[in-house]
Amino acid sequence: MSYEVIFSRAAAADLERLFDHILEREMRSATGDWALAERAIAAIQQACEFLAHSPFSCRKAGASPFVRELIIPFGASGYVALFEVCDERTVVVGAVRHQREEDYH
Repeated sequence: MSYEVIFSRAAAADLERLFDHILEREMRSATGDWALAERAIAAIQQACEFLAHSPFSCRKAGASPFVRELIIPFGASGYVALFEVCDERTVVVGAVRHQREEDYH
């Protein structure tokens, strides 16, 4: 079985926010890595492709068995994608956060 993985508007905005944050941080650094923001977003998008095949292998994030989170390693920490299995064909990513950000549930 294969699912279609869709990013909600909020999750797409999260990706933009994360990209901008990394880019701004790297611009302030004397040894800034200009490509880091692109690599981070690519890592998030690639990890979310996993959800098309095995969304139920991710840990539950609340009372509903259909709301789950995907841990995405990147660098010394990484990201967390909150998603919901909506039906037998669709997974919707609702939010993406850096692992060190405040809670997003």
